[in-house]
Amino acid sequence: MTPKVATKTPVKAPAKKESLNPRVLKTQAPASHDMRYRLLRALHEQLNRLNSELAKDANDEEEKLVLSEQELITKALDIEEEAAFSTAIYSNIVKNKILVYKRMTVPQWKDERGKELAKAKAAEAASISDTPVSKPTEPPKPIETRLSPEEELELLPRLYTPITGLSKHGYVTSIPSNEEIEKAKKGVEAAKGWEVCDRCKSRFQVFPGRREEDGALTSGGTCTYHFGKPYWQERSAVDPGAKREKKYRCCGQSMGDSPGCTQADSHVFKISEVKRMATVMNFEKTPDTPEKPPAWPVCIDGEMGYTVYGLELIRLTATSWPSGKELFDVLVRPIGEILDLNSRYSGVWPKDMAEAIPWDAPPDTGLPTSEEATHTKRRLRIVDSPEAARALLFSHLSPETPLIGHGLENDLNAARIIHPTIIDTALLFPHKAGLPYRNGLKMLMHTHLNRHIQVVVDGKMEGHDSKEDANAAGELVRFALANEWQRMEKAGWTLQDGKFKPPPQKSFPRPPTGPMAGLTVEYLEDDPARRKRSREEMEDAEEGEIDE
Repeated sequence: MTPKVATKTPVKAPAKKESLNPRVLKTQAPASHDMRYRLLRALHEQLNRLNSELAKDANDEEEKLVLSEQELITKALDIEEEAAFSTAIYSNIVKNKILVYKRMTVPQWKDERGKELAKAKAAEAASISDTPVSKPTEPPKPIETRLSPEEELELLPRLYTPITGLSKHGYVTSIPSNEEIEKAKKGVEAAKGWEVCDRCKSRFQVFPGRREEDGALTSGGTCTYHFGKPYWQERSAVDPGAKREKKYRCCGQSMGDSPGCTQADSHVFKISEVKRMATVMNFEKTPDTPEKPPAWPVCIDGEMGYTVYGLELIRLTATSWPSGKELFDVLVRPIGEILDLNSRYSGVWPKDMAEAIPWDAPPDTGLPTSEEATHTKRRLRIVDSPEAARALLFSHLSPETPLIGHGLENDLNAARIIHPTIIDTALLFPHKAGLPYRNGLKMLMHTHLNRHIQVVVDGKMEGHDSKEDANAAGELVRFALANEWQRMEKAGWTLQDGKFKPPPQKSFPRPPTGPMAGLTVEYLEDDPARRKRSREEMEDAEEGEIDE
């Protein structure tokens, strides 16, 4: 029988073709070129042995683990080069590596290669949130639920996010009383406007209505900060147990190297205490209007900006599920004076607010030319307060209307809404490390549907498109619904006259399976036993995207 050889194209081709010759170092070499060359060849010999033995009997799935000749050389060069930075113990490190691979069996090599591939895919997914994204090389994955819109609606309650335990994770489930609000107001007055900057953590004062002597809105001057999230460096191939550094995605600097790489005109803050949020604008429950016909589910996304009252709603978008048809997309005039529109993420720029059309203005009959339409953003309408935006959303809701979004507590809290029927995709697709870690919407769309959202265009961050984000959450719900129906069919469920029928003589409570894994009351209540993780597991969790 002719031995099987690896012909599969590598998942990621090396940047350049290299020979089995030690790389030139920017620092002083740890040993003579001859010694480095001999150690490199011995290392490559063991890697090649393991790779060849795996290739002989590899099935179709295992062929993905087989390295090409160039990839083997690159792997050996990477290991040797990393060891070369430890001058004093260079030869010991490489010799130990050679011994490890010499003693390694093919199953162990297969396991190592599997972990390397999984790590490469995870790193690619984690980097999506902060790197420029080109057009997908593969077409987006279609969502096939094999159900009609009415049948999808019938099945949707199986994905509802349980309310129990959500108050621990930012959701507001009860309206603060007048007594609680008054107590919070006294606390704000006693603080005399002193806050902690949400970006640089400096203490500063804020002056709603402007400071009398000079008209300033804040003290403390400019704010220097890092806008990118910190992440842990990849583990060393030579010494996996070595301590890793945290770096910022925005500039690549290590934490502590500098106060920041970006400057803003003023410091900003946000408030998370419910009672204090209610001092600015109190919460309301979705009104019950029996005369209103049952509405289709609604997907929403809000964008927030910083004002003298913290983070306030500055844009709100609602679309109908599952069609994705826009219900409304409006800018919102905040209650407090604006400090920073947070345009890098919100996608709302000063020009947008200045040129917005009043919500109640007559339709604009002056259509732009084709050239203008190509090079200009759509002018949005604007409502005059967060209360008006909330009323607009309420006009499309009843308490029973499913509300869909990603990190819904942020949008609901910004609009000061308490709604009982929700599907939060941040919880529907939980992070492997559990709360408070969450998978970002961008990463979920790429991972499950091969779709790119929140893209960086020509190196410029234009901010989020709230309509795109709202519909993205709706698409993820349809994806989860397709998986749920597939699971139910395997368990014996059938569809008869638009109704889902369980298997005979069996009762199936709603189980958390597939993308729902982990979405239980215990998960939401943050079981202390689940929080006992090792330092290594927590660092791995921080490598993934944490949704804002």
